[in-house]
Amino acid sequence: MKFIINREEILTPLQQIVSVIEKRQTMPILSNVLMVAEEDSLCLTGTDLEIQIIAKININLATAGSITVPARKFLDICRLLPNGAEIKFEQQNDKVKISSSRSRFSLSCLPADNYPEFSESELENQFFINAGKFKKALDKTLFCMANQDVRYYLNGLLLNISNSKIKLVASDGHRMSIYEDTLDEGLGYEARIIFPRKAVLELSRLLDDPDTELKVEFSGNNIRIFIKNLVFSSKLVDSKYPDFGKVFQQDFCNPIHIQKQVLKDALTRVAILSNEKFKGITLDITSESLRISTHNPEHDEAEEDLVIEYEGEPLSIAFNSQYLLDAVSNLDSELAVLTIASNTSSCFIDEPNACVYRFIVMPMRL
Repeated sequence: MKFIINREEILTPLQQIVSVIEKRQTMPILSNVLMVAEEDSLCLTGTDLEIQIIAKININLATAGSITVPARKFLDICRLLPNGAEIKFEQQNDKVKISSSRSRFSLSCLPADNYPEFSESELENQFFINAGKFKKALDKTLFCMANQDVRYYLNGLLLNISNSKIKLVASDGHRMSIYEDTLDEGLGYEARIIFPRKAVLELSRLLDDPDTELKVEFSGNNIRIFIKNLVFSSKLVDSKYPDFGKVFQQDFCNPIHIQKQVLKDALTRVAILSNEKFKGITLDITSESLRISTHNPEHDEAEEDLVIEYEGEPLSIAFNSQYLLDAVSNLDSELAVLTIASNTSSCFIDEPNACVYRFIVMPMRL
């Protein structure tokens, strides 16, 4: 294999691929990136056997071939070369020689034949979606995913498709975010799949161009997404997501409307003196005011009163301040609507008009 490529052409695809490669590998070859050069294209592949990214780059080829190169070393070489540098890449037996101007490098490689194949089942469903729309849906929900929870279906994100409606749901058992949107055309089928946590974070990072049209193919076990010159594939979580619809089937107190920025600023100030571990704050709600207060083991205290209009019985309820801040920060409207369940089992935070984004947070005992 032998070719010449401009630094900028290979750097971005290489960075996108290296992020899925785990630093500590049980199989040494998984620390490498697979490079396959053909007539007029160079194909780069990286995987951790759960997620795979393939990038295709157009090149003027000298000789075809395939090899696997140490991913991070190759990336660092390309990254630290000057802008616009021409990189000459030449395979010599089990080594590759990389040269650019006065710089020369020799990397020990592993044969491409030993690179593990990413197993995928047949992908029978597909749909198209705008990248900007999909990224917004991911970013509005992904922060609620659990991390290393024993209920492994919570360490991921539910994608629910019902004809032309798409719904994303994430929860860590203490809070939940739900985002709904519509596709441009009806699909004529219903499906529920769970993305694993790492795949969600990687995918959100890859969707950097909001105008791109994505092609999404999936089955019950796998998903494949075409993003311009990239192909992103991931295994799916083999489990059933709990029925979250029951949380809506209860009685609620009257909603409280409050300026988003006012509430956000007050929460941020009061939270300074909350318990560092639990971050608990108390909301005391009366017909005219919302009092936010907290205290900590060092006997520091903070409280702030906000003027509201509320019709209903006074109530007191405590929450993790960070959960409330995450919810309020993700609202698009200037007004936040807080609706507390009449048995104080949960609080809904959403927007007054088109309710595409909903956040539910469970209270805590202080």
